Amino acid sequence: MAKQELYDRSPVKAYNEVANGGLKAGELGLVTAKKGLGKTAILVQFGMDTLLNGKQLVHVSFDQHSENVIYWYDAIFNEISKKKVIAKAADVKEQLLRNRTILNFNQDNFNLEKVVNTLNALKAGGIAVAGVVIDGVDFSKVKEADIQSVSSYAKATKTKVWLSSTADSDKLEDSAPKAILPYFSHVIHLSSKASVTQLNILKAGKNGAVESTLKLDSKTLLISSK
Repeated sequence: MAKQELYDRSPVKAYNEVANGGLKAGELGLVTAKKGLGKTAILVQFGMDTLLNGKQLVHVSFDQHSENVIYWYDAIFNEISKKKVIAKAADVKEQLLRNRTILNFNQDNFNLEKVVNTLNALKAGGIAVAGVVIDGVDFSKVKEADIQSVSSYAKATKTKVWLSSTADSDKLEDSAPKAILPYFSHVIHLSSKASVTQLNILKAGKNGAVESTLKLDSKTLLISSK
């Protein structure tokens, strides 16, 4: 029951409500922003949503150590659980995080195609992954074949895959290289205006851009519509 209560209050639901139901199984999503603006916080919330749904998650990081990733999941879980008193919250968190696998790679010698190979190896080992987040992708080191490999994996396994990359522009065409951009069904850009970090939904499925009032709460960094 506690897990269900937390899932019902997942901040990702606010995104799904305005973004045509959110990312579907088998699709790729992209989060962009300037450095330090909240990309990891967003990805961890998408990852936590998978865990709260009782499913397996793989978190791949190209630019953060495992300790930092663990900190983010602890922080996001704690903020979600604060909304209502949850009996044995620590036990619930431990149970959820058993379904999380964290992988750290250096993109200079480990490309996205190799990441997919690792994911397939986990699948062969009996880990039924339902969600993947890949943080800190440098598109200058990515070929179309790499993204095609991730896309094929997502479709074949019906996995939701979110990636993040640094980008200053809030224009869709600047989010990723021209050959790569069509592979993403959803694209979010974070921008800071008047001390508020806004979620600009540049693409949400076939309907394209979506107007929204979504932002990151300044204290909790949770997705919020208020």
